[in-house]
Amino acid sequence: MQQIKSDFRQEAEGKIEGADSKTVAPNESVQRQGKLIVGNCVDIMRSWPADIIQLTVTSPPYDKLRDYKGYQFPFEDIADELYRVTAPGGVLVWVVGDRINGGRSLTSFRQAIYFQEIGFSAHDVMIYQKKNTPFMRSNAYTNAYEMMFVLSKGKPTTFNPLKVPTQRHGMELLTHNKLPDGINKKKRGELKKEKTRTNIWSYAVGLGGTTRDKIAFQHPAVFPEKLAEDHIKSWSNPGDLVLDPMCGSGTTGKMALMHDRDFIGIDISPEYIEIARQRLADVGLPVEMRQSA
Repeated sequence: MQQIKSDFRQEAEGKIEGADSKTVAPNESVQRQGKLIVGNCVDIMRSWPADIIQLTVTSPPYDKLRDYKGYQFPFEDIADELYRVTAPGGVLVWVVGDRINGGRSLTSFRQAIYFQEIGFSAHDVMIYQKKNTPFMRSNAYTNAYEMMFVLSKGKPTTFNPLKVPTQRHGMELLTHNKLPDGINKKKRGELKKEKTRTNIWSYAVGLGGTTRDKIAFQHPAVFPEKLAEDHIKSWSNPGDLVLDPMCGSGTTGKMALMHDRDFIGIDISPEYIEIARQRLADVGLPVEMRQSA
């Protein structure tokens, strides 16, 4: 696998001929490779070998809720290529919401079903809860979440569960083996000092919550650094290759490189790639920027 990854990196570097490139001098403590590519992610992924990406963390444009400079979003083509390039046991984290005005579009669920149809397993359906959303609604409860579909190509090869402290710990009488009759049976057991987090993750949004990098907000839709960090730590290991095919302001790339993963980010907008490049440069992360042929 390591040889395949090495060959892939050489392949990816050689695919973009005669292009200008910018290199940010690497911080000596960071040895991972970062690459930002300007171009159509479908065309770029089609030039890659199959089964190479351990983890993708991305948040696509959806329901035309933001202006992405007129660029289109060919969902099915992107989904097909993501499945092809994902390694067996690899994971795709698809962070997406729905238009709510005029009734929910349910776009997120349609996309999840398509991912299933092409071969992904719906490993988990997680919730990204926004702690401080400002958008109030007159005839419904405030919408404060997006979906995080955790999709795997077969059984995930990596799961590093994030833990939280328990409210109490020690020896107690614990309920066990509850049968259909509803009768609780108890036996003495140990409550651990920590437990695995639930699949509802809450994050503050806006400057200071999403990120402290002011440059990131030149992009119209930025998800929290901590969200990307938590998924990267959960579904990949140091040295793995992480992808964001619609990388926007570079949040996934920043967190991947900071946690000793290699990273490839693609965006069709040269302006967004430049934002990501500058953002990573500002914190001393190594990244090469290329224009696709």
